Amino acid sequence: MKDDPKNGTYDVGYGKPPKHAQFKKGESGNLNGRPKGTLNLATVLERTLREEVVINENGRRKVITKLEAAITQLVNKAASGDGHAMRYLCHLVMSAEERSVAIAPTTEFSEADQKVMANILKRFQSSHMEGNNEADPE
Repeated sequence: MKDDPKNGTYDVGYGKPPKHAQFKKGESGNLNGRPKGTLNLATVLERTLREEVVINENGRRKVITKLEAAITQLVNKAASGDGHAMRYLCHLVMSAEERSVAIAPTTEFSEADQKVMANILKRFQSSHMEGNNEADPE
């Protein structure tokens, strides 16, 4: 059967539930929705890694984050000859270097960019000069 609004027939099938089983207008299938305040994994991980712990280093107490403590332990294991720790540390360092290169700001501008900036500067200076002439009647 095909859709026929005159006869009231409706083709039921995949993606077309029976009319009586469809949601009413303004009503969704998940009435309660996600509970407010529910945290996702990334948020919980970030909060946990930022918690502070007290460590003893060279006989002195020091407060650092759990992330710093974990990295310190990884570096110490790699320095003591643990192959898995060395491999993981190398991947971590390469990843960090790639991010820092990708984020590094560029201070060099193309010739077109320099022309645009010079044009904007001229406009700004001319509008500034016009403003000074209006304020200083002679």
